[in-house]
Amino acid sequence: MNTTFQRLVEAFSIKAKSGVALPQAALVYETPSIPLADIVKLYERDPSCKASVDLLAASAVGSGFYTTINDDYERATQAKQVVDSFSENVNLDALLCDMAKMLIACGNDFWLKLTPENTKALHRLPVDAVERIQQSYLEEKNLKIPYKIESYKLRQIYGGQSLAAQAIVHWRINCLDYSGYGTGVLQVLLHSLAFQGDKRPAYASMKAKIERIMPRIFEKYAGPDVLALLERADDETIAKFQQAIKNRSEEGAWLFYNGKGDIRPVTIDPRARFEYYVDHLINQFYLGCETPLPRLFSTPGFTEASANAALELQNMLIQPIQRYIKRQVERELFDVVLLQAGFNPAQAQARLHWSPYKAKELSTADLLKAAEQKLIRPEEFRKNASKFGWQLWEEPQQTAKVTSDD
Repeated sequence: MNTTFQRLVEAFSIKAKSGVALPQAALVYETPSIPLADIVKLYERDPSCKASVDLLAASAVGSGFYTTINDDYERATQAKQVVDSFSENVNLDALLCDMAKMLIACGNDFWLKLTPENTKALHRLPVDAVERIQQSYLEEKNLKIPYKIESYKLRQIYGGQSLAAQAIVHWRINCLDYSGYGTGVLQVLLHSLAFQGDKRPAYASMKAKIERIMPRIFEKYAGPDVLALLERADDETIAKFQQAIKNRSEEGAWLFYNGKGDIRPVTIDPRARFEYYVDHLINQFYLGCETPLPRLFSTPGFTEASANAALELQNMLIQPIQRYIKRQVERELFDVVLLQAGFNPAQAQARLHWSPYKAKELSTADLLKAAEQKLIRPEEFRKNASKFGWQLWEEPQQTAKVTSDD
């Protein structure tokens, strides 16, 4: 049984309930198509991948956030304190920064609610801690379609338990088909491609092979071999030269041959032009990283205008990720924390906003209204009005009356 067929059998087979966390229903079991630990290795060890993922993650969550509560909610002040205290206690800002890297690279990240019934602490699980996801079927109108995640089966090295879905905050983007797993930007670089009998290796594998061969090429041709043709050399001399050839250093050596006298350096055939193939492979690799960062530092003709256009396209990728993280935090964390504290989440409407809080800019209408309602003094009005470009003159000083004693 080949690997592909085994994976299909494991993904679609219906298995009986096991563990107290599972519902009384048949489940479909799913494992990642590529081990998430392999994706983490690519992120850790390839400079282009790490730099691209870090840039995308910083663009998504690096600016920080602030929270708001519906002002019309009668307990808005108390609800705001609960949300902000929770965010501070769990260090939500740092958690989001670390999570965003794995979310973008692997398409998944898992947070454990240490006390699901009273969420006060969160703990990020290793990205490979979940062995498989267990989903229930949508059994309506005789449809057997994977529908809802019921539990997460941990690997044996992490205990092997089945945790209920309520105990896990599962971050995932770009879910394909029925899959309960997300798909990150680096996964395409680890996939091989088989089409009509032809198979292409993974781009990460091809790039790694080229980088492995490049130092050898440099060592071979930076100190080239030299072929010396010796005329009428005896067998003993040739045997010595043969032994020297076998023990030659990586920096090159002098090689001799019994023939007419001549000396020639051995060079690579100039017709062997591989740069176009290498450029194509590297371009495909950078496309998989989905960021212009590598080209900004490696391509001489990458102008500022091209960089700005590329960054605008990158923002189109970042915005959906920001919206997803925002809604996930509001639904999975803020609403749960407010409900446990006795608030009404629907009325409180706790919201997360990206970038630091910015105060509303003052307008001329606001300034005039404040002056009419005597909220500011005349000298304060004049000082602020001058910032809007109003040309104001100093008030004429009153002439002091001088009285003299008769």
